[in-house]
Amino acid sequence: MTMKNYSAIREFILLGLSTDPYIEAVLFVLFLLIYFLTLTGNFLMLLVITADSQLHTPMYFFLKQLSFLDLCHSSVTAPKMLENLLSERKTIFVESCLAQAFFVFVTGGTEACLLAVMAYDRYVAISFPLLYGQVMNTQLCVGLVCVSWGLAFVDALINILPAVNLDFCEDKTIPHFSCELSSLFPLSCSATSTNFTLLLCSSVLHFFGTLVMIVSSYTRIVSTIMKVSSTMGRSKAFSTCSSHLTTVILFYCSGFISYLLPTSGSPLEMIFSLQYSMITPMLNPLIYSLKNKEVKAAVRRMLRKYFYPLM
Repeated sequence: MTMKNYSAIREFILLGLSTDPYIEAVLFVLFLLIYFLTLTGNFLMLLVITADSQLHTPMYFFLKQLSFLDLCHSSVTAPKMLENLLSERKTIFVESCLAQAFFVFVTGGTEACLLAVMAYDRYVAISFPLLYGQVMNTQLCVGLVCVSWGLAFVDALINILPAVNLDFCEDKTIPHFSCELSSLFPLSCSATSTNFTLLLCSSVLHFFGTLVMIVSSYTRIVSTIMKVSSTMGRSKAFSTCSSHLTTVILFYCSGFISYLLPTSGSPLEMIFSLQYSMITPMLNPLIYSLKNKEVKAAVRRMLRKYFYPLM
C-alpha cells in the first residue's frame, strides 16, 4: 500500500493537560510517580507469579498476562506525556502519532478480550471445580491469550491502515495528551466518514462483545453460587471474583466514558482518559494483591526466601 503525502503537516501539537509551567511541573512529578508505581507494581506481580510454583494455575497465568498488558498500555502514552510536560514544543510526528494510536488500540483491545477470558476462567472454576484442571489446560489458556492479542491486532489494523492514507492539513492541534483516532479525524482534510463509521462499528463490536461475554459468565456464576447452601461457601466463591469484577468496572467505565465523550479536550474527558490509560494499570496490581490471600502469601514466601536470610 502506497502512503500518501501528509500535505504540509508533518507534526501535530499535543495541547496536553495544562499550559501553566508551574502546574506542568506539579503534574510531571505526579504522573512520574504514578508511572513508576505502575511499572513497579506490575513487575512485582509478574515476578511473584513466575517465581512461586503455587501460583502456576490458569487464574494466575491470566493475571500475569494482565500485568504485562498494563505495563504495555501505560508505556504507550506515559513517556510522551511526561516529555511534553517538560517541553515547550509539545509536538509529535504524524507517523509517531498513528503508531501510538495503533498500540493504544492493540493493548486496550487485548485487555478487553483478556478480561472476558478471565471471566470465563472464573465461571469454569466455580461451576465445574472437579473438571477445572482438564478444561482450563495449558494449551487452551495459551490459545485464549493468543486469540486475544490476534483479535486486537486485526481490529487495530482495520482502523489504522485506512487512517494512514488520510491527508492532514491546516489545523494540527490535538486537544489531548495522547493520540487517538477520534482526535485525528477532525484534523484531516480528507473525507473521514468511512473511517469514523469503521471505528465506531469495530469499537462497539469489540468492547460490547467482550462485555456481553463477561456479563454472561457472571450471570452463570451467580446462578451457580445461589445454589450453594452454606453462607461460607457463597462468600468464598464471591471472593474469588471480587478482584476481577473491580478491574472490569474500572476498565470498562473509564474506557467507555472516555470514548463516548466528544473530543474536545475538556477536563472531564481528560480525567477519564487518564484513569483509563494510567490510573487503572497502576491500581490493578494493588487490587489483586490486597484482596487476594494467595498473592499475599506468595509475597511473604518470596520475602522470606530472598530477603530474610540477608537480615
